[in-house]
Amino acid sequence: MEIRELTPEYGLDKVGLHHLLEVHWNLSTPGLYEHAIRRYEGQIAHLGPLVVSMGQHTGRAAKDKYIVDEPETTNDIWWGKVNIKYPEKKFDTLLKRMTSYLRGKTVFIQDSYVGAEVKYRQSVRVINEHAWHNLFARNMFIQKSNDPDVIRDFKPDFTILHCPKFNADPDEDGTRSGTFVAINVGKKLILIGGTSYAGEIKKSIFSALNFLLPSRDVLSMHCSANVNKNDPDDVAIFFGLSGTGKTTLSADPNRLLIGDDEHGWSDNGIFNFEGGCYAKVIRLSQEAEPEIYECTRRFGTILENVTINSATRHINLDDDSLTENTRASYPLTHLPNFVRSGMAGHPQNIIMLTADAFGVLPPIARLTPDQAMYHFISGYTAKVAGTEKGVTEPTATFSACFGAPFMMRHPSVYAQLLANKVKKHKVSCWLVNTGWTGGPFGIGSRMKIKYTRALLNAALDNSLNDVEMETDPFFGFQVPDSAPGVPTEILKPRNTWPNPSDYDKQAEKLAILFHENFKQFEAQTPEKVTMAGPKIG
Repeated sequence: MEIRELTPEYGLDKVGLHHLLEVHWNLSTPGLYEHAIRRYEGQIAHLGPLVVSMGQHTGRAAKDKYIVDEPETTNDIWWGKVNIKYPEKKFDTLLKRMTSYLRGKTVFIQDSYVGAEVKYRQSVRVINEHAWHNLFARNMFIQKSNDPDVIRDFKPDFTILHCPKFNADPDEDGTRSGTFVAINVGKKLILIGGTSYAGEIKKSIFSALNFLLPSRDVLSMHCSANVNKNDPDDVAIFFGLSGTGKTTLSADPNRLLIGDDEHGWSDNGIFNFEGGCYAKVIRLSQEAEPEIYECTRRFGTILENVTINSATRHINLDDDSLTENTRASYPLTHLPNFVRSGMAGHPQNIIMLTADAFGVLPPIARLTPDQAMYHFISGYTAKVAGTEKGVTEPTATFSACFGAPFMMRHPSVYAQLLANKVKKHKVSCWLVNTGWTGGPFGIGSRMKIKYTRALLNAALDNSLNDVEMETDPFFGFQVPDSAPGVPTEILKPRNTWPNPSDYDKQAEKLAILFHENFKQFEAQTPEKVTMAGPKIG
């Protein structure tokens, strides 16, 4: 629905925008397609997805994210490498330069919401200089009513101004480069420039929610979530870093997807922040991930950095020549199984996913509440050789709360909220390794997805409650002796290694890495949680 004359009374002058060439308010998906094609922003592929290329920025610019240091919030922010201080005066100057840059130019605007639970919902206005980025915002956020009164009365809590072609001046603006994501929580204004990576739009508002919601006793989480089709109380949430299977495993044909990436946990249960999905699609398999695969063939889906045959318009999901981080943005309505309200009850199970390239962790283990808090704060996975320049052997990666780049408060804040809710709702917690078994990367083999799904099913339907468990000597968690549909020999990783003593050395090496990483959190973490980590010596 395109609205040119009926515009919100709370207008663009509030952020200093005026003397624009054209303003396109709340265009429909077809309308944004038309503008994107006319402006040579992308190509329509076979069956209808819009294929775009982002140039040099094919992922987040983590070192170029800044948080404005202003009186209202400064004492509550986790300052450091993740949240870099940015002077308020510099932010105001940058805003003036951005609005000046847009004079005489066309902009596209989407008014929408984040947060399915109305009590905690934030209204968001996204202003873009590219039509396809505006379609991204339309896909990813929750659409408002088309009622004229709703449109007229729309007043954004947050405004995001995104100008990929506008670059900061490091000398004048105090930035590291021409790229910037600057978040001013006090003014509820976000400035993004120098990058076409659309993910910055959704992650910037996610970062803001991670600051706002904990003060209202809502745990904001970087996780996917689903619910049993036949039991609305059987909710599961999946924490995990990129490459661990968070999106794939939550898209279960036997369960309804709540969301694939960002959620809140309130006194009423789980609620999705978004209205769409942003899935990695490199080497996507129709057999293993049929629902996500079908979304790459739909009108309304944006395919980022996916190669396309210019003659046939067929896409190639196996081609990583532009980047390994190829993505698809699509609305939840593209999926056959999802929760339309975006809300569900309290989780019965929490799954913490890791792709352990050291081959040490078991395919599934039950965690105590203290162990769950420890592994949540740690946020462990591993990079494998060949994925990045200079990586020649498995490399441990720790990201606090399974999403450190987006956590604006200290990780202990989120961990304590998690601990409180796990205790109150008697939630079962599991660690699931989707990585390597029988040895590290290069020697062992990747865990078969059919086994991971079988283990998840056994955890979710309580089958694992009836089997014998053995305490892992290094990590202290409980490992099942058997599981339906899974060979018993793979459940104990030490037994899968050709030389068990090599496993012991590798396990101790990983345990030391956990300890070294956790030292930074010990001062603000209960001692019993610190003691729930792996044992050394």
